[in-house]
Amino acid sequence: MIFAGVDVGSLSAEAVLVKDNEILAHSMITVKPNPVTSATLVMDEVLKQTGLNMEDISCCVSTGYGRERIPFAQYDVSEISCHGKGAHWANKEVRSIIDVGGQDSKLILIDENGDLDDFMMNDKCAAGTGRFLEGIAKTFGIHVSELGDLALKGQEAIPISSICTVYTQFDVMSLLADGRTKEDIALGVSESLATRLNKMVVQLGLRDKLCCTGGVAKNKSVVECIEKVTKKEVVSLGDTDPQIIGALGAALYAGEMHLKQLQKEAKLEEIM
Repeated sequence: MIFAGVDVGSLSAEAVLVKDNEILAHSMITVKPNPVTSATLVMDEVLKQTGLNMEDISCCVSTGYGRERIPFAQYDVSEISCHGKGAHWANKEVRSIIDVGGQDSKLILIDENGDLDDFMMNDKCAAGTGRFLEGIAKTFGIHVSELGDLALKGQEAIPISSICTVYTQFDVMSLLADGRTKEDIALGVSESLATRLNKMVVQLGLRDKLCCTGGVAKNKSVVECIEKVTKKEVVSLGDTDPQIIGALGAALYAGEMHLKQLQKEAKLEEIM
């Protein structure tokens, strides 16, 4: 049987197909204004990769901000639980997860089965999210995916004092006008983001092992800064793209929920 998970976030949408507890295929796109459109497009893409149709999918679970509106999903599960489930699949030792999303960030604590134990979300400010990095990249005139490599070339991090994304962009423009390098500013931005994320760590605590999920987890500079401020190693998720972890967790939940439904139906048949 094949199970699907689709994750519609504020910046990107991902879809994952799982068969026999292994990833069959995955896809990701930039979100469209309508979450249903985003989910449909990313699911169509992953089905196209495999030559499958929706009729071939035994069960689909949606997650993310638009999860309750996806018409082809049988169930929806919070992105917090899905990131926990997906990260645990990728690395069974993981117990703490920092998920830096486009609109918010979360610290998630899970048990040995990958089930949610506790979590905390950042305050309603983009300075601790992927949108913060996106704004800085736009100021530099580069794609956000290039920001991490730029920061790794920095020699001396420029302190970023503003906690507002808009003000930070003005600060960055002023620093550039003063002759400061993009590399040093980018490194300062990474440290600023990691410092804001660490506020959740101080309040909730961490368990070994720690991993990062979401698109920002691909930013090596941010990951290094998280290790620096938390004094914890960020462990690898192996070959699994950290950006698809939410959709992967949703697909894994789809498998569990489908099995429970089959068991429920079997019990009803016995009674009848």
